[in-house]
Amino acid sequence: MLLQSSENQDLAALALDKAWPALIDLAAGGGCEAPSAEHCPLWRLYAPVAQGRADPAFVIGQLGQSLDGRVATATGKSRYISGPQAIRHLHRLRALVDCVVVGVGTVVADDPQLSVREVEGPCPARVVIDPNFRLPAQARMLCDGAAPIYAVQSEAGERPAGVIPVLAPQTGDSIAPKDIVSALAKLGFKRILIEGGAATVSAFLAAVVLDRLHLSIAPLVIGSGPIGINLPPIDELDGALRPSTMTHQLGRDVLFDCAFEMR
Repeated sequence: MLLQSSENQDLAALALDKAWPALIDLAAGGGCEAPSAEHCPLWRLYAPVAQGRADPAFVIGQLGQSLDGRVATATGKSRYISGPQAIRHLHRLRALVDCVVVGVGTVVADDPQLSVREVEGPCPARVVIDPNFRLPAQARMLCDGAAPIYAVQSEAGERPAGVIPVLAPQTGDSIAPKDIVSALAKLGFKRILIEGGAATVSAFLAAVVLDRLHLSIAPLVIGSGPIGINLPPIDELDGALRPSTMTHQLGRDVLFDCAFEMR
């Protein structure tokens, strides 16, 4: 990949800003003529999300990590590994999907809002995987009224006001990703963003339910701490996942757009 000059990046961002309303309309079910790659090189990054279709739902994961594959320091500090343009990219993804999913550990550790603030566009429903009822009643997302909030659980139980339970069967200590996707699809969520944390994204990738993965690599070396993608071990490289990939530069970060054809 040839790194873009800052001038070329600015031109690409300007073209995307002009095309952004059309992408929002595309996600809402509207039709539009795709601009040429020359006029809007980032269209091919977002259009597959906006028009994503799969059975029972189109599922995209996203993760930001360092050059050495870390998503936080050894003490758990992760703000901010990704640069401002990569964060803006995440907000664009949120605006193009029906719901954004995180594990409850991410809510406890980072208290994210999971709303759309960096770009124009609708805020998706927020979904927390929480079979053990750990969702804090003081979580910021519960107070902003930006979009409905759902909690995936395997049995009935008391929730903070405004949290809508979503029942899915539990196997062992967890709820299978495919059952989570199925339960959310039944609610009408047809484009689903798996945002974090790393263990949650890894679980969905290992379960072969991701259609796409956006992996953003920031130019820093942390040296220790939790890693991003962590899958069950394989014996031979023939068993490695080999998605079709495209790369895009987001400021100083490099984004790998990975398309899977496993399901």
